[in-house]
Parts: sequence; C-alpha cells; structure tokens
Amino acid sequence: MKGSGFQEEKDDELRACVIIPTYNNAATVGAVIEDVARYTDHIIVVNDGSTDETDDIVKNFLSVQYISYPKNVGKGWALQKAFMWAVEKGYDYAITIDSDGQHFAKDLPLFFEKVKEYPNAIIIGARNMNQDSVPGGSSFGNKFSNFWFKVETGKSSSDTQSGYRLYPLQALKNMRFVTRKYEFEIEVLVRAAWKGIDVTSVPVTVYYAPGNERVSHFRPFKDFFRISILNTVLVLIAFLYIKPRDFIRTLFNRKKFKKLLDDHLFSPHHSAQLKAISVAFGIFMGIIPIWGFQLVTAIFLSVLFKLNKPLVIVAANISIPPMIPLIIFLSYKMGAYWMGENATQFIFSKSITLDSIKNNLAQYIYGSITLAIVAAVAFGLLTFIFLKLIEKERTPVL
Repeated sequence: MKGSGFQEEKDDELRACVIIPTYNNAATVGAVIEDVARYTDHIIVVNDGSTDETDDIVKNFLSVQYISYPKNVGKGWALQKAFMWAVEKGYDYAITIDSDGQHFAKDLPLFFEKVKEYPNAIIIGARNMNQDSVPGGSSFGNKFSNFWFKVETGKSSSDTQSGYRLYPLQALKNMRFVTRKYEFEIEVLVRAAWKGIDVTSVPVTVYYAPGNERVSHFRPFKDFFRISILNTVLVLIAFLYIKPRDFIRTLFNRKKFKKLLDDHLFSPHHSAQLKAISVAFGIFMGIIPIWGFQLVTAIFLSVLFKLNKPLVIVAANISIPPMIPLIIFLSYKMGAYWMGENATQFIFSKSITLDSIKNNLAQYIYGSITLAIVAAVAFGLLTFIFLKLIEKERTPVL
C-alpha cells in the first residue's frame, strides 16, 4: 500500500494523518481504506467495538495503524482516542473520513491546500446538501445544527454535521471533551470556536447510497435528543459566559473595539435613527427581568425587527456581572415609587447578587421595567445626538 508521491510529500511536510472511525461497516471499510491509501500511507483506523468482520478486514492492511477495543462507546470517543494516538505519534493534523463510503479520498488534497491559508483551523468538508440523493432527515438535521452553531458562536458554517474534517491537533490537544457519541462533532466545533480556533470549509463530493443499501448507526430519537440537550447547555454557556467574556475582551482590545465601532456604529449603511433604536432596544433587553434569556431574546427580536444586531448585542451586555449590583439597586429604587408604603429599603453594595431579588419581587419587577424604559430612552437619545454630531463633523464644507 503506497500513497501518491505528491500527497505523501504533503503529509510529511504537514505531519498529517487520516483517521477512519468505524463501527460495523464491514461492507465498506475495506474500500474506504484502499481509496485513502492511494493518497497517503498515514492512516489510522479506530474500530469502535464492531461485532461484524471489521477486525479481520482491517488487519489485512498491514501498514494501517490500528486502534481497537471490544465495547462500542461512540464516534466521539473513537475520534478522541485517535487524536491522542496521533499526537503521541507526532502528527500535527488529522483528517477524519467516515467508513461508510459517503466521502471520497480524491478530496484530500483540498484540505492540504486550504490548511496553507488557515494553519490553525478546523476545516470542514462541506457537502452539497441540495442534491436529490440527500435524505430529508439529514438535510433538516444539518440546517438545525448550522442554526445553533451560529447562535452559540456567532459564526456561520454551511455543514456542521459533516464528518469529513481536518483538525489542528496541537490546538486541540489540551482540551477535554464531555461527549462521546455523534454530538462530539458539534461540541468540538463550538468549543474550538470559543477558544479562537478558526472554523472554515472546503466543498467536497458526497455519495448517499439508496435507502435499502444505506447503513447508518445514527438513532433519530436518542441521538437527536442528546444533540438537543448539548445545544441547550452550549447556548446557556454562550449567553451566560462566552458572549459577556468576549464583549469585555473587545472593550479592552483597542483594535477590536475600534473595528466594532467603525463597522456598526459609524457604518453609513444604517441610519442614525436605526442605530439609536438598536442601542435603546439592547439596553432595554439587557435590564428587563428575564435573566438568562435577555441576550437570546434580544438577538431573536433584533432579527425579527431588522435592527442593527451587533449594536443590540453590545447594548444588551449592560447586564454583565460587574453591572448587576447597580442594575438591581436602581431597579429597587425605581420600584419603590410604585410600592409606596410597602417599599423595601435597599442599600447599595457590591455584594448585591441575583439572590437579592427574592426580597420583595414585585418591587424589583416594577422597578426593573421602569429602569429599562428610562435607560433605553436616555441611551437611545444620547446615541442619536452623538451620531448626528459625528455626521455633521464628517460632512465636507462646500
């Protein structure tokens, strides 16, 4: 077994291997190995507890690096085992390809060309999901996954479910993952993006066998349920920690903050009125008493009302942790006007937390809504005046 000289040189230069995870795909795994072997000798096969003839078939390929264990755990576990093996063997990159014959090794050179441009990125082999042979369930699942990836990371990808990928092993080697089955391929993309690792793609060919010949170990109910739970957790982490963290980093990164202002606050593509309304709406959503859902609701409504989404997101981050004590204190103060003699006296302290809301909940709710409206109007007007002054300064005198 010998890969092409050109591709072998690429493999050695990049220290790259091809990983083939497999589970009960005896009918196709041999052909996949032969196909990959035309391009490289650096092949790692992971047998995830197959009960068919997979073991005998793989052992016929003597130069293949073989990992096998008796109990089926899941694709995510198989990939993680292979990644650890590859790092120990000195590889810097790993390309994963499914063993069901869906992908073609002829697309391997595309990854090696793309990695020159993005040396520290996960590169996804994006399939053409519009062709007639694509199962309806796969098309829906891919769109579903792409949507939540965008919500969780702010980045777009056309095929977050493709198993044909290049992974930068050195960038991922210190990460620890919690999922072991199909949902791992979502977790690794989202958490890599959170870490600052690029996620990009190259177009690849895909083959879907006729329904009566197709072998899939994806369990529609169980695996979709697990993926849904994972996305719920990732969304909560994204909005409660990742997005506030990134926002704070942007504020203290002069270059990023300037770009944010230039691209969205000073952009001529939106009117001053729309920008001011976007800021006001973000402030309002950041203060109203729906903690944990403020940002996701703000994003959804900003898309629905066609506002300037980045400005809405920035303004909604008024409720970042350092500001929470002040927002709660002002909410109680404003709520006191509505409660009259039943008002609770509240003293400002940095130790104020969300638990403080339990004391006279009605006063807090009335006050926070009032504060949200007042702050939204104030920040909206200030933004509008500021932008008009900037426009006046930038208008050339004839």
